[in-house]
Order: sequence, then C-alpha cells, then structure tokens
Amino acid sequence: MRETELDTAVDAAVEAGAPLVIAGVTDAAATQYLHATGATTDTVIALYSATKAFTATAALQCVEDGLIDLDAPAREYVPEIAALQVLEDLGDDGTVRTRPPTRDITPRMLLLHTSGLAYDMFDKRYAVLGRERMRHPSSTPLWDSIQTPLLHDPGERWTYGTSMDWMGLIIAAVRGQRLEDVFAERIYAPCGMTSTSFDVTAEMRSRLSPVYRHQRDGSVVATKVSPPDTPELDMGGQGLFSTVPDLLALLRVWLGDGSAPGGRVLHPETLAWATQGAPGVVVTPLPSAIPALTREADFFPGARKSWAYSFLRNDDDVPGGRRAGSLTWAGLANVFYWIDRTSGVAAVWATQLLPFFDPIAEEGVAAFERGVYSE
Repeated sequence: MRETELDTAVDAAVEAGAPLVIAGVTDAAATQYLHATGATTDTVIALYSATKAFTATAALQCVEDGLIDLDAPAREYVPEIAALQVLEDLGDDGTVRTRPPTRDITPRMLLLHTSGLAYDMFDKRYAVLGRERMRHPSSTPLWDSIQTPLLHDPGERWTYGTSMDWMGLIIAAVRGQRLEDVFAERIYAPCGMTSTSFDVTAEMRSRLSPVYRHQRDGSVVATKVSPPDTPELDMGGQGLFSTVPDLLALLRVWLGDGSAPGGRVLHPETLAWATQGAPGVVVTPLPSAIPALTREADFFPGARKSWAYSFLRNDDDVPGGRRAGSLTWAGLANVFYWIDRTSGVAAVWATQLLPFFDPIAEEGVAAFERGVYSE
C-alpha cells in the first residue's frame, strides 16, 4: 500500500466530479491510512445501508446472549411482522391483491435478505406502492415504508430490501431499549465511536455533509433535505450518521477476533460462522426502478458471490484486490466498505452523492482498492 497512490485515487475522484471523498484503511489494530478531499476526515456522513453492519453486529450479540433464536418465527419478537402478505397482483392505481405466506419469516431470513421484503428503488412494483404512499402521506412515513407486501414466500430466494429494518425492531424489542441505546452501549462505547448516532446533535450537524445529486447535465448539486434531530423510528437498515474513522472502528471488530479497545463486541466463534456464505442463497444484481436514486448495481459481475450475516461475500479473489472470503456492502450515497480477513485489511471509500453506483464512485472505489493492494 502506497499512501501517495491512495491520495491520488481519492483526489482523482473529486477531480472527476465527486463533491467529496473520505477514505480510510485499517488493520485489526488501528487505522493505517485516512485521507479526505472536499471534506475533513471527521466530516459526518449519512451511512444509509452501511447502517446494516451495525444492526448485524447487534443482532449477533442477541444470538450470543440467547435472546434471539435465528429460526424462530420473527412474530414471536415483533408481532406486527405477521401481518405482511405476499403480493400477487398490483394494479396501475396501486391497488394490491395479496395472499398469506406459506411460512413464517425468521430472524435468519431477515439477516440473509430472504424474507421477501424489497426496496422501491430496486423494484418497479414497490416503486408504484411508494408513489401511492407519497400521495397519501401519514404521520409515520418510516413505519409505513416497511409495512409492504412480500414479493415472494419467505425463504424462497434472496431479495434485497427492508429486512434489516425489521431486525432492528426485533433487537429493540428483546433488549427493551431504543436501538440507538443498544448501539451506544454495545457498539459505540467499546469501539470508541464519538460521532455515530441516529440522532443528529448540534455538534454533529456542524460537521454534517449534505447529500449531493448528479444531474442529467453532468452538474452536481446539494439536495435541500435536512435530517431531523431525532428520527421517527430507528431503522436497522438505514438512518445512522457517522464518520469514516468510526466506521473503520466497527470494521476492525469483524476483521479481527471480535474485540475492541473497550471490550469484546462479538465472540470469535460467532465471527467464524457469520462470515461464511449461506448455502443456497444466490445474490442477484439490483435493477434500477428509480433512476434518480440508483443505477443498476451489479457487484463483481461474473464472479462468484454469496451472502453472509449480513454482508455480500466474495467467493473469488478480485484481481489486484481483495481476497476470496471478503465481506462488503455499501450505502445509498455511495459509501463503500470491505473487510478482507484473509489479507488482514479493511477499508472505506465514502462520498455523499446520488445516484447509487454513480460511475464516478464505481471507478473511484476500484482505483482506491487497487492502491490498497499495490506493493
């Protein structure tokens, strides 16, 4: 790893049009590289789906403590999930015809994204339902956003969606705490995180980056949406605000033996099975149903992939990059990370730019990864 090569990769992405890039590399002990262009290294960013790494960690802690049985019906923990039905037909006006699922959703299905729940940005039917919700807004939009029909029977196949939001509700229920408080006690504190929260404090807001949007004419403009101080609901699949150094601290837990400076976060035995791909779970590309939010996202096309608890797993080496067995995922505003336990390295490349999988980000992450593994 040559720092000058990494600096060049980060700077090049901003020169190509990214509004900012913050990138870091860590080994199991400490951050080894940190660089920001167009921002500072302590700039607060929206993690979006990178939140799922925190929720997965907290869920596995509940498994270790005997609070969650991965194969029990999820309705035993959150009864409301039993109301979800399988979508059979959707009219142009948003009317739905559903049927009961053939089996219960389990926590394991939520972690593996085999529950049948989807996201509107990746599925045209969900996009129609989302537009109908916007036409008839309620006082609980986040709660409404996960009260959606299943695209298929639970356990049938992999479908990326709001499964981890429900997992967050399960964690809160079995702990008897707000999800934010669970994270604060069991992840933020032992990892030494000082700038991670669902709540945007005044101090965090002073360092908060806006989210930018890539326009059709090639320009990049800041969106005007500002997050509330406290969310309506702590969503296990999204919603955290953090910094790259704090995210690297969580990656070190998964990179090493599950310990952190302030105490153990996960047991090594848990990491051993949780980092393996689940048999029979086939990860498919994510199509674009809302182009303003995402392009089609196909991670490592042509390479073998599987799904772990709860990350994409590379089952092949990436030429010039991460090794087989690496874990990875991303957040909507092009926040990417990976955990390469074989090589003993984890990394984050983050901007705040829509749509997801923007070419600037896709090329920027690839160049940064080549730099991390250069000799």
